[in-house]
Amino acid sequence: MIVPGSLWVACTVAAAAGQTLRNAMQHSLIGTVGTVGATHVRFLYGLPFACVFLAVVASTGAIRDPQMDLAFWGWLVLGALTQVLATAMMLLLMQQRSFVVSTAYIKTEPVQIALYGFVFLGDRLSLQAIAGVLVATAGVVLMSWKRLPADAAPAAEARSAMWRAALLGIATGSMFSISVVGYRGAVLALGDDPFYGRATLALVLALALQTVLLSLYLRLREPGRLTALVRAWKPSLLAGFLGASASQFWFLAFSLQTAAAVRTVGLIEVVFAALVSRRLFAQQGSAREWGGIGMVVAGVALLLAGTF
Repeated sequence: MIVPGSLWVACTVAAAAGQTLRNAMQHSLIGTVGTVGATHVRFLYGLPFACVFLAVVASTGAIRDPQMDLAFWGWLVLGALTQVLATAMMLLLMQQRSFVVSTAYIKTEPVQIALYGFVFLGDRLSLQAIAGVLVATAGVVLMSWKRLPADAAPAAEARSAMWRAALLGIATGSMFSISVVGYRGAVLALGDDPFYGRATLALVLALALQTVLLSLYLRLREPGRLTALVRAWKPSLLAGFLGASASQFWFLAFSLQTAAAVRTVGLIEVVFAALVSRRLFAQQGSAREWGGIGMVVAGVALLLAGTF
């Protein structure tokens, strides 16, 4: 099967758009179902849609001889568990900072992914592509930084809160980085079936594992949350569909290109997040944030120029 070289870019942009909308939906559900409940929405309500995707893909004969050995399960479990943790950390961060700045903190992940991908998967980038990763990451750091007065006591408290949020954001990005490397490792370990078959199968198994684990956790620790999730089925269903669709496109992109390249192009999500913040949350971006967005776009362009 001949795969267009730019297909992974289209999949990544579609994934970033869907993920931005899903994050906004999850963000709006925190007050109703709590942080863990909002985290669970993407898994519990996303799994049925992912199963539909798998049924469609399987009907084309794309899943023939998947190699579900110990290596595959190791990568999949690593990706699934760290993604659950990262999602909960992300929602906690969004309660402390604006939607767009929270997204920017988390998007420091491409540099970490480039390192993890090289060490554990042997993924390599050209020097120009690496420069693109660094420029784009510098852009999200610029977006995240807030200038505060140096003398007043309230400013010192605000600065401390800013640094705590920054550390939480970077830690969240690290968890997402490990998750991404785990998922790419799982897709590659499945064997030689068509890329879309391997990607969809890995997605369904990951969502199934995450759904079972979080459902058990909520049943034991916060049983009322599951009831609240059922009652909030209308907005949760939309969030689940958006989450499953975004994940489907991410997994397709990971099956075609290095994780660092995919996630760097995925920084376009920062632009989408800025638009969502203005439309849904009435949060206005500063000149510094828009300057950071410009650097993100330039970094993505540099990476693409060094990839093709």
